[in-house]
Amino acid sequence: MQTSASRPHPVVAPTRRRLPLAWLGVAPFAAFAGLFLILPTMFIVLGAFRNAAGEATLENIANLFQPSILAAYWISIRISLASALLGCLIGFAVAAAVTLGGLPGWIRGPLLTFSGVASNFAGVPLAFAFLATLGRLGLVTVLLKDWFGINIYAMGFNLLSFTGLTLTYLFFQIPLMILIVTPALDGLKREWREAAEILGASGFQYWRIVALPILWPTLLGTLALLFANSFGAVATAYALTGSSLSIVPILLFAQIRGDVLQDPHLGYALAFGMIVVTGIANFLYVWLRTRSERWMK
Repeated sequence: MQTSASRPHPVVAPTRRRLPLAWLGVAPFAAFAGLFLILPTMFIVLGAFRNAAGEATLENIANLFQPSILAAYWISIRISLASALLGCLIGFAVAAAVTLGGLPGWIRGPLLTFSGVASNFAGVPLAFAFLATLGRLGLVTVLLKDWFGINIYAMGFNLLSFTGLTLTYLFFQIPLMILIVTPALDGLKREWREAAEILGASGFQYWRIVALPILWPTLLGTLALLFANSFGAVATAYALTGSSLSIVPILLFAQIRGDVLQDPHLGYALAFGMIVVTGIANFLYVWLRTRSERWMK
């Protein structure tokens, strides 16, 4: 009689670890990110710390503190901050009106569709659209002058200026804000408002004490994202203002092409500075977005 200890154990064939097929769907994205995001970023970072001879140097970084370059960074930061703040305020008002304001339900679909298109509408087409609308001979400019006697350019408006570029950026900043904040507004639970009303809170008190503290991380994170989105925009600014407005993307474009000082490595340093600024803004967005999602679960 064989005991359990003397019985032969079945031989288990070694299993091979197979890569899940689901990873094949991520492979194109990983290849795209590596070729067009990670490798170019590393090339720019390395170029910022090398001279024309390929030697390591900090001279390019030191040149970023020139008064003209610092002024370009300051103008870019001001434009990005202004367009981000206005985009957040206007976009939040629009999203709140559609989501919580009791407007007809059919408005939401077309609005989100338009926001999805407009948030990606930039570059030369956007610049041409604003020149044809608010340029010196634009449609709106001519109509205001002929019908109402209002000459906006005589009143100090200039599309090729700080105000004009900020207004142009709002065309894609506001829709982006609407797309991001609408799901957050949908995440506000009805029970929270009902509980606040039962306890005697007014509508203003509900927003001040309950809703806005919950939405605050989302709002701050979206502000950081809009800032980064505006800070890195180059095609729209270059097509609209050319070299009349010295912001960092235009200055970078000129340095890379060699039109000014023929110093592409200074252009790498400018791009490195932009990477640092936008990287900080995107980090704040991800961090604040993660915090806000805890309340929405």
